[in-house]
Parts: sequence; structure tokens; C-alpha cells
Amino acid sequence: MHGESSGLLHFLLSLVRFIPWGMKQEPGLETLTIRSRTLKSRLITGTGKYANYDLMRDALDASGCSAVTVAVRRERLYNAQGKSLLEFLDLDRYTILPNTAGCFSAEDAVRVARLGREILEQLGNPGQNWVKVEVLGDKKTLLPDPSGTIEATRELVKDGFEVLAYSSDDPIAAVRIKEAGATSVMPAGSPIGSGQGILNRNNILLCLELLKQGDPTYPVIVDAGVGAASDVAQAMELGADGVLLNTAIAHAKDPVMMAHAMRHACIAGRQSYVAGRIPKRLYASASSPWEGVISYIPGE
Repeated sequence: MHGESSGLLHFLLSLVRFIPWGMKQEPGLETLTIRSRTLKSRLITGTGKYANYDLMRDALDASGCSAVTVAVRRERLYNAQGKSLLEFLDLDRYTILPNTAGCFSAEDAVRVARLGREILEQLGNPGQNWVKVEVLGDKKTLLPDPSGTIEATRELVKDGFEVLAYSSDDPIAAVRIKEAGATSVMPAGSPIGSGQGILNRNNILLCLELLKQGDPTYPVIVDAGVGAASDVAQAMELGADGVLLNTAIAHAKDPVMMAHAMRHACIAGRQSYVAGRIPKRLYASASSPWEGVISYIPGE
């Protein structure tokens, strides 16, 4: 029996090389490097707006993300029942990206970023010293304040942070933020939580072109406005290095299923971009040759 068991083991081991473990070897699925960090998934998800923390945990798992963004103000880390959001996050699995959501001045954003670093240092999470900077212009549009964003970025870079900066889709504003030292610029597809998708694809293309000019590996992540999986796919097909979203999953009728959809859309969009789409043409182009057809061809 021992010999039979040993033979079976060798047979099973011989099959290992044929098993597509997690589809990790698929082309176009390389990791995303953001300066000192490497993410397995190009989809970054938020942790807010979920009906409860259990649902959030399940949706994050379904999304396949390896980084999650968290608003780190102390009063927002606990729910009405006194449960901590961080208790529902596998801190060995996810890198926490603290964000400065709700800040309307550079001063407040800097203060919140430092608070996030303090919390994550205590937890030993690798997300310490990086931050998603949001400096908003007003409560109605939630669009970024360009000057406040640049000011906060400069201050935090001096303080040793790796800054991922939320920006409008204005290409010049995006370049100015990069020049201020941002590790990544994150142009909005449309206003936060609006679900409108990418309203101005040409502006996103210009952001990508200018931000990557002479620096092709500079990470550009589309942030905000996603409503459906097709929006994620479009962002990735335009050449974005990643997508950050929250509301589209958290407020979906079935957040876990939507998280699965976003995961697949991010992969499909990336592969489509890397593969290279065919050019658009005004007229049709036949898939099969005309030679040997048996019917009359109009115009010939």
C-alpha cells in the first residue's frame, strides 16, 4: 500500500505544472507598482457606505483587491454599535490606503494624513506613510480644490509621505500635482458617488499622455464616478493603471456580485488595452476573402 500511495503522490505532483493556479500567468495581469508598494490587483476599493461591516468584508473579498482606502478620522472608524471597521479587515491581506475624505483645506488634509500614519504604525500595516489626498472645493460637487491639493501634496511629501492625489480630469492641474511631488495622480471620471462613469474620455487620455510623458511607468489611477463594470473596463482600456471605486459596489443591489463584476472588468479592460484594439473604420472590413464567392457583388 505504501508503494501505491507513493506512486499516486508522484502522479499528482506531475500534474501540478498543468494547473492554471488563480490564472496568475495570464498576459496583461502584471502587478501594479506604486513607488515602494506592489499591488497584486489593479482595483482599489473603498470601505465606506456599506450597510454593515460583514457585507463590506464579503464585498472586498469578492473584488480581489489587495489595497483598500479608509477614512481615518477617529470618529469614522467605529459604527453605532461601537465596532471598529479595522476589526473586519484582514490586515495581513490588505494594504490600507488612508484617505483625507471630508477635508476642505490643505491644513486639515495634512493633519488627517498624519493621524492615519499614527494609526497604521500602531497596527504595523504597510500602508503607513502613504495617503490618498483629497482636498475638496465644496460639499455639493465634491470636486477637488486644485491649489489646496497642491499645497497639501507638497507639505506631505516633505514629511515623507507617498501621496496619491485625487484630481479633476483637467490635464494641466494633474501635471501640476505631479510636479508637487505626488507619487500618483488620480483623475476623476466624474463627481464622487455620481455613478456617471467617465464623462470626458479625451481629458483622461490627455492626463495619461502628459503624466506619463518621459515617465511611462508613472501610475495614473482613475478615481470616482464609477457606476458599473463597463466604466471600469473603459478606464482600463484607455490605459489607466488602475481604478479606485467605492459607491458603485457598496450601494449596488447586490454588492458582493457587483464586486465580482468590477474585478473581472478591471482584468478584461487591462488585457484589452495591452492586447491593442483594432483601429476604428468608417466602412466595414470583411473577415473572409472575397475570392471564390458565388454571388454577384454590387459595385464590382
